[in-house]
Amino acid sequence: MAVERALISVFDKTGIVDFAKRLTPLRIEILSTGGTAKLLRDAGVPVRDVSEFTGWPEMLGGRVKTLHPKVHGGLLFRRGHPEDRKQAAEHGILPIDLVVVNLYPFESTAAKAGLTVEELIENIDIGGPAMLRSAAKNFESVTVVTDPADYDRVAAELESARDTSLTTRLELARKVYAATSRYDGRIAMELERLSAAAGRVALGEKGALPQRLHIALLRQRQLRYGENPHQAAALYVPAGCAPRGLAAAKQLQGKELSYNNLADLEAARSLAAEFRRPAAVIMKHNNPSGAAEQETLLEAYSKAYACDPVSAFGGVLAFNRVADGATAQEVAKLFVECIVAPGFDEEARTAFGAKKNLRLLELPPNGLDPNRALQLKQISGGVLVQEPDLGELADNELRTVSKRAPTAEEMHTMSFAWKVAKHVKSNAIVFARGGATLAVGAGQMSRVDSVKIAVMKARTSLQGSIVASDAFFPFPDGVEEAAKAGATAVIQPGGSVRDNEVIAAADRLSVAMIFTGMRHFLH
Repeated sequence: MAVERALISVFDKTGIVDFAKRLTPLRIEILSTGGTAKLLRDAGVPVRDVSEFTGWPEMLGGRVKTLHPKVHGGLLFRRGHPEDRKQAAEHGILPIDLVVVNLYPFESTAAKAGLTVEELIENIDIGGPAMLRSAAKNFESVTVVTDPADYDRVAAELESARDTSLTTRLELARKVYAATSRYDGRIAMELERLSAAAGRVALGEKGALPQRLHIALLRQRQLRYGENPHQAAALYVPAGCAPRGLAAAKQLQGKELSYNNLADLEAARSLAAEFRRPAAVIMKHNNPSGAAEQETLLEAYSKAYACDPVSAFGGVLAFNRVADGATAQEVAKLFVECIVAPGFDEEARTAFGAKKNLRLLELPPNGLDPNRALQLKQISGGVLVQEPDLGELADNELRTVSKRAPTAEEMHTMSFAWKVAKHVKSNAIVFARGGATLAVGAGQMSRVDSVKIAVMKARTSLQGSIVASDAFFPFPDGVEEAAKAGATAVIQPGGSVRDNEVIAAADRLSVAMIFTGMRHFLH
């Protein structure tokens, strides 16, 4: 059945004029409203106002335009049902075979600073979702388009056959219900911020975890496999939003990415982003085998690699600067799986180009920004949700608890090591000196074992190093083992019932100790 009539009403007017111009030669009548109708007329496209079509004017400040039986009847009546056709004829309902609608930008409006309740409410689209849902329900007869990316496909089918295929209509209907579901979910979450204040509705502050969490995800790509080859995996991104961060990185070369690749790349990226000076991170199984912040990227990589050359083999690298040729030539001597950076200069691309399987990922602008999204972890029967760990040290909150205060150099290294410890799986221990890790102990069931493993893995003397611990030392033994290995200072949260014993051990060993009052568990 040929498409006779289209209703076009869009907020995002990208490509709509060109699309409408392709309908005109097909003698498809175009109904429209408000700004869309004006835009099309100004472009020379013949348009009929919806108010003329329904016989009812727009009213209530534009809130009621398309909420009319002649619109929804034209969308919903089943063309193959004699009784539906009879009733449509009795009530003067004409078929609307094509609907092109996108919605008010509720999400971007809700994110604005200084938003008023009135602005929030007025950006809740009613007529648009209603038309989309009506059209999508009757996809056997009606084509519904809500994404400008589909204009060309739909226009091409209409030009070829004067109609769209059932396969296309069903696919477009699925997109509609995904879009309206996401839209309603965002509204529900934002309305939780509304409160009654002094007899009127007011907006509460953002930040508290919502009572209801609506998450709409779109599969961006299939991955090689999950944690193991027998597990399927894919990368999903927030639906309706432009990809950002690592999910928006451009792969410049190399094999297809796996689940583990992306997990390690994100862990490496987030640690590299902690540093202001040129920094390099080598990540292995979600733990840094080495990290360094130096005056040049080459120095940073060399020191990160020196921390644990054995574990660096087959690892994932992250840089917080554009990778240069000198650094790339040194990295190319090692087998690594993936490298992520803000960019790669021509010499670096040439050096890495010989390694065809090496994945290079170029971060988008702002790709080193912290990930502020809520963190989700599935458990049987539910999902754990928490805010990301964006905690940073404040100088006025640091407390020297030992008799000996740390030197300026020790304090500088403490700051570096503390940032690294935040990204090491608990129980986390980091030995560092001169802006580079010397040894890392991760993921042990006892903190003293993490210290011992770090000491065992050290490839160089730990004399004069400092130690960062992501949580308190429950007993003096961890500090004693670190001092025996050569550590002269310790930074830790404090808070153990045996803090006094731990501090006494530090004083006995002439170890300077700082309490941060902040823990950085990572599981």
